[in-house]
Amino acid sequence: MTDVEGPGFDDELVALARISERAAEAIIGEREVVVASHVDADGLTSAGIISAALDRAGVERKTLFFRQLDSPALEEIADLGSDLVIFTDLGSGMQSEIVCIGLSAVVADHHRPHGTGIDLHINPHLVSLDGATDLSGSGATFLLARAIAKVKGHAGGNDDLAGLAIVGAVGDLQDMASGKLVGLNRRILAIGVEAGVLSFGRDLKLFGKQTRAVFKMLEFSSDPYIPGLSGDEDACITFLKEQGIRLKGERWRRWIDMNGEEKGKIASGLVRRGLRAGLSNAQLERLVGEVYNLLTEQEGTELRDASEYSTLLNATARYGHSGVGLSVCLGDRGRALEEARLLLN
Repeated sequence: MTDVEGPGFDDELVALARISERAAEAIIGEREVVVASHVDADGLTSAGIISAALDRAGVERKTLFFRQLDSPALEEIADLGSDLVIFTDLGSGMQSEIVCIGLSAVVADHHRPHGTGIDLHINPHLVSLDGATDLSGSGATFLLARAIAKVKGHAGGNDDLAGLAIVGAVGDLQDMASGKLVGLNRRILAIGVEAGVLSFGRDLKLFGKQTRAVFKMLEFSSDPYIPGLSGDEDACITFLKEQGIRLKGERWRRWIDMNGEEKGKIASGLVRRGLRAGLSNAQLERLVGEVYNLLTEQEGTELRDASEYSTLLNATARYGHSGVGLSVCLGDRGRALEEARLLLN
């Protein structure tokens, strides 16, 4: 599917784009900046987006990650002596403290703002949008990256980074409430589709569609937990055989190896089983929904599916290897990706 229906939010997008362009002007006037970002999938993709934009603009950077932006963190940042700090996926709640410590800052965040003092502040709440559903931290950072390209005379030059913004939004669970991305997240999705880096459609939402044998995908399903299948390999194999599914060709077949008819049989069978087990409508709705594919990533890898990509990044954050996650976001498909996979598994 390539048609993103009725995205809207023109006024809000224009307002945030204006702020982003003012921030971009400040950024490209610097030789070197510090990037401070949050340690989760949204924060890692935010750091990846702004790092790529800075590299393309010829601005050197030093990147730091924090689980929480507090006074010690701000002191660590201030000790670097940078003329400009770019906060991504954090900073909105510490505006007064950032100003008080003497930092010149750009903030691209989605958390509810507290305090005042930062003029170069890109945040959905400032245009009456919801930072939990309408725009993620990576989305706000993507708007900044687009503005950097525009100010440098390369309008659209960073639109390929929309894929990372969608990974961040999905990692932040911004699609959970509606079963799909909404608000400005959807505008970013449209930009990514237009740039040829994203596609989307309705599909099973279980983890492992790209990488796991179908019976393993079902066995390890935990959200939602499927009574009688989750945690039981034999039961999953029996269930698939009951649906008439061939499990193996030259290798165990993954979800992406199934044809449309086979996928329909499995999905219908899962819904029937869920109904018999008494799963709520909300739980059943988590089985099937809108999913997002990164078209520049190799099919059959964790990076092809936005949800799996975000889970991989969260694993690097969880085990204190945010640098590995950032390297993956910046395109390292060798050592960094292998290390991230080890952390995931």
